[in-house]
Amino acid sequence: MTELAVPRQHAPGRHAPGRHAPGRPGPDRPEPGRHATGQHVLNNPVRSSLLGPHAHFAERVGDVLRYPVGVSPFVALPDVPDESTWRNVAALLGPGAIAPFTGIDASPPPGWGDAIFDGAQLVDEGVDALPDEEAVRLGTADVPEMLALAERTKPGPFLPRAIELGTYLGIRRDGTLVAMAGERLHPPGWTEISAVCTDADHRGQGLATRLVRAVAAGIRARGETPFLHAAATNTNAIRLYESLGFRLRREVTFRAARIPDIEPAA
Repeated sequence: MTELAVPRQHAPGRHAPGRHAPGRPGPDRPEPGRHATGQHVLNNPVRSSLLGPHAHFAERVGDVLRYPVGVSPFVALPDVPDESTWRNVAALLGPGAIAPFTGIDASPPPGWGDAIFDGAQLVDEGVDALPDEEAVRLGTADVPEMLALAERTKPGPFLPRAIELGTYLGIRRDGTLVAMAGERLHPPGWTEISAVCTDADHRGQGLATRLVRAVAAGIRARGETPFLHAAATNTNAIRLYESLGFRLRREVTFRAARIPDIEPAA
């Protein structure tokens, strides 16, 4: 997911809202991982993360939570925001800030900027999760190279402290980091695989596939289930993930609200 405003389109293999493919979770086959309210933790994954395993990251004003600057740009909103929610967003982030959010069906107030793009949420349903001998765990000393790789390949938001969110693995060639993948959101019982990218000169070698499987193996070893997101326009990535054993769980919308600037005093 690299852009915030793109035409809406459906990814391959996706089913119309409210319909379920045979054998996939639906009204008669509920998925595990639901809140007491009946909402699945993946429906609002940022909020589920910041109220759960990532609670130690949470910065909060009222009913709005966020990750620290430099860790992740996402803001967590309640399932049904009201006027006070948007005031809390403005108080937490400040004038002119961008508030990326997902998992809720709501628009920011009039006068706020609003960029929208569609995505797909996929979950592990038979991924061949395997450790990879060539994959190395990346640490803080690797962050400059990770940021440079992300800048060249545009896998989505990747910030200097993203490595604090979980395990990141990479593959080097001649000492240079050429591919990586890691963990981002962490709702209870689930971990998102993110920042999957390969340098242009090393694509077509299956490095991304190997890293996704390796990260998935680490998640499974903790007794959790991997999931991931992809932009609806990134049909090649969606096909790859489905071929690895991920299945489409739901269509999602990502939005980026821009808080108005403070008007100068008259």
